[in-house]
Amino acid sequence: MDNITLILPAKPEYVSLARLTIASVANNMGFSIEDVEDLKVAVSEACTNALSHSQNENGSYELTYVVDEGSLTFTVSDNGMGFEPDSVMAPQLDGEQVGGFGLFIIKSLMDQVEIVSRRGLGTSIRMVKNRSVCNEV
Repeated sequence: MDNITLILPAKPEYVSLARLTIASVANNMGFSIEDVEDLKVAVSEACTNALSHSQNENGSYELTYVVDEGSLTFTVSDNGMGFEPDSVMAPQLDGEQVGGFGLFIIKSLMDQVEIVSRRGLGTSIRMVKNRSVCNEV
């Protein structure tokens, strides 16, 4: 098992670094192209949430990747405002609701999602994607 940690400035231009890192790691692990794309979207959404809720524009957030034989686990942690994860409703497609789409997308793309958040202390979103076993002909 390998661990990779990145600490990124809370600036939008560094989200692409998180995307490139997860794509490289997942590709080296043998994830399918579709799964690599799903991972890139999920990490982008999690990083965007960390940026949106950061309390300090000069702050940072942390990404941790855990490479295991059959899965990739990654966590995005910030020191933002925190929130009550159970209070986030599934998005309504009628345009009435604002917010909640990022978490909905993450949950739909990943095999496991765990959100730990404490008011005033920040949020960690832990996501797991299992590598599919493809049978070659």
